[in-house]
Amino acid sequence: MRFAPPEMPDRNFTVCRIMYTSVRREPSGGGWRTDYPFGEVNLLIRLAELTKTPVSFSGGSKRPNQWVVRLTDDQLFDCPYTVASDVGTMGLTQPEADRLRLYLLKGGFLWVDDFWGDRAWQQWVGEITKALPPAEYPIVDVPLSDPIFSTQFVVTKVPQITNIQFWRGVGGTTTSERGEETREPHFRAIRDKKGRIMVVMTHNTDVADSWEREGEDPGFFFQFSPSGYALGIDVLLYAMTH
Repeated sequence: MRFAPPEMPDRNFTVCRIMYTSVRREPSGGGWRTDYPFGEVNLLIRLAELTKTPVSFSGGSKRPNQWVVRLTDDQLFDCPYTVASDVGTMGLTQPEADRLRLYLLKGGFLWVDDFWGDRAWQQWVGEITKALPPAEYPIVDVPLSDPIFSTQFVVTKVPQITNIQFWRGVGGTTTSERGEETREPHFRAIRDKKGRIMVVMTHNTDVADSWEREGEDPGFFFQFSPSGYALGIDVLLYAMTH
């Protein structure tokens, strides 16, 4: 685990993972560490390969820089892009929520992923509204016609990606980890007053597992990774250009 340094090593693109406190548990969840670090590592590698984006790498290393940051750390404001997983377990203090609000309204970006079911959704909504009250900043479903789905690749549906252990356990026969309750994946967002998406929420899907587990099973890769990377790179490019 590498915390964001007092000064970033360069100004190239990187990803910061938000460390938070879990106040409840979810099946198969790992709190803030879920899909860390290889979700971000592999996505940044593919971003460097598939686009002209300058990605931050350690000197002489083939591994991109990616950092852990607390919402109360000043280094948060050096992070161009943040992610959080298993946010159905997240608990935010009001000072943390205030810092998240400030970061997002200053131009920051957050993608939360890999939380399943109604209870996890309700928990997340209860916490994010501490930072972004819904009367000012409502959560909306994003239509597939939105530019975020075509910044480089044309995404025609929100992929439902399961974790690899569940996929193996059911022999690849279903992607809904909790039956009918999680049958439909959602791509939702919160926009600022000018219409810029500043928070992306992928609910009832584990997009980061398509990156993290790309080299573990050819069947899993071919079923999930192409669509997972297409969506991931589109979101990254949107965040960098808006």
